[in-house]
Amino acid sequence: MNKGDLVSEIAKKTNLSKSKALETIDCAFDAIKGSLKKGQRVQLVGFGSFLVRKRKARMGRNPQTGQTIQIKAKKVPAFTAGAELKKAVN
Repeated sequence: MNKGDLVSEIAKKTNLSKSKALETIDCAFDAIKGSLKKGQRVQLVGFGSFLVRKRKARMGRNPQTGQTIQIKAKKVPAFTAGAELKKAVN
């Protein structure tokens, strides 16, 4: 399922137009991104949690040259599935 499929599914189930469903999804995604940008965790009970994890700096290898390189530390978004989502998948 891609974003277009998600928009269609939400529009069908909520009797909204596709443009309103798209606007709603975009607002939800923007809210999640904004919270993560502030370093806050977004917890959707029954679905899961979005959070920011920190990766430490580490040594890596350039696959083309084989040269050792330093990879900088960075923050990455992460998702942890909730119990109900895990149960639904299994």
